[in-house]
Amino acid sequence: MEEVKNVPRHVAIIMDGNGRWAKARKMPRSYGHIQGAKTVEQICEDAYNMGIEYLTVYAFSTENWSRPDDEVSQLMTLLRNYMKTCIQRASKNNMKVRVIGDKTRLDDDIQKSIADLEEATKDYTGLKFTIAINYGSRDEIRRAVTDIAGKVKEGIIDPSDIDEEMISDALDTSGYPDPDLLVRTCGELRISNFLLWQISYSEIYVTDVAWPDFDKEQLRLACEAYAKRTRRFGKVLEEE
Repeated sequence: MEEVKNVPRHVAIIMDGNGRWAKARKMPRSYGHIQGAKTVEQICEDAYNMGIEYLTVYAFSTENWSRPDDEVSQLMTLLRNYMKTCIQRASKNNMKVRVIGDKTRLDDDIQKSIADLEEATKDYTGLKFTIAINYGSRDEIRRAVTDIAGKVKEGIIDPSDIDEEMISDALDTSGYPDPDLLVRTCGELRISNFLLWQISYSEIYVTDVAWPDFDKEQLRLACEAYAKRTRRFGKVLEEE
């Protein structure tokens, strides 16, 4: 397989289609989520081998709580199992793992597993893997604004000090570069409240492939599409 040139440094993925993938096979939605989790494991390895430094995936949104109770329960069980086994995989692959979102709504045991995972992998130097759990970008921005407003009220900062860098530093993704490429699977053409601040100039790639079927070849196609684009960041290039 030919090596992809100009690989994006940071890829963010909206993993969509687990339920539809399972339904097409006359299987319960939980089966699709299980297969989707396996895809996450493989894509982490593929992304790193391809030269991607940061990978961020949308695992569970603040809106996903409105799904049927049995599906939410199954997703939380899957999350528990994933957190327990992820430390071993991260150690094997030298992968630093970070979880973003409002973790306070998660059960205590899940919060502890997340803390243990982040602590165990904090010094690893391979792929920087971020999982968005109980994450919504509007909620993230609200929390960041609340934090900054509190510092203004306490006299720590002046309102005139607030700039884009300060806002970025107050977000869950503080310290990480914005995504170069946003991938959405299963053909949906919406952002779904994901990294609204961070993807302001990300390139967007949509594929009809459902997440459980998204593999190394699909990631390569996404990166190839990215490599062919010219990123302007609002500017007009001289040749134009």
